[in-house]
Amino acid sequence: MRIRIICEGKTKDEHLRALQAEFKKRIAHFCELTVEELKPQEIRTERAENRLTPGEQRVLEKLTGSTKILLDERGCQWTSAELAAWLGKQALRGTRELAFVLGGPDGFSRAFRQRADLVLALSRMTFPHDWARALLLEQLYRGFTILRGYPYPR
Repeated sequence: MRIRIICEGKTKDEHLRALQAEFKKRIAHFCELTVEELKPQEIRTERAENRLTPGEQRVLEKLTGSTKILLDERGCQWTSAELAAWLGKQALRGTRELAFVLGGPDGFSRAFRQRADLVLALSRMTFPHDWARALLLEQLYRGFTILRGYPYPR
């Protein structure tokens, strides 16, 4: 199983970049992971709730055949154990690729959210996108360690 994380912009803070790099390295022991950074505003180029923007359409075309998980404040909230169980089920099903998409400050249109296989919220709190990326990476790593019975989650 491969994991792709698609996000808007680059992480500017060197400490967050280091933290993200550490978790990417750790996750590489469990699966192939790529992080794709899109130019700001590439996902949302205009405000339109009921139709896809050209940027959203391009992202969807990139994700054909992938299980699409959008990180959005309106998504369902899981515990780390629930995320781990879901990752395990995806692996058992033979899912080839999980694509986690983090939007920009404006989020996603309703039309884009409706095309997702899963809409997931990291928390009801709002985080800067750089922090959300680091939190997602940590939770993915935690999920894999839970599945393998490693002591990290304790």
